[in-house]
Amino acid sequence: MKAVEISKATAPLADYARGVTGEPLVITENGKPIAILEALGDTDWETISLSTDAEFMAIVERSRVRQQTEGGLSEAEVRRQLGLPAASSDERE
Repeated sequence: MKAVEISKATAPLADYARGVTGEPLVITENGKPIAILEALGDTDWETISLSTDAEFMAIVERSRVRQQTEGGLSEAEVRRQLGLPAASSDERE
């Protein structure tokens, strides 16, 4: 993993951001990580916003735990309860 000490990071931020490709760049202060630059690829703004929202992530985690402990409904059952037609083979792919 690449790292740069903040006191030695004298290039413009744009240069560091453009240099981030395969692995993240960790920014350190006195040897301790304080920030990270990471390539996002095809990530959109909504994904970034939601994945960094602590309240949303807590909801997701509660839902995962509930799914594991209580189970859930299949897609077919949800469609039946909502009065929707069964999924076509194209929708299942």
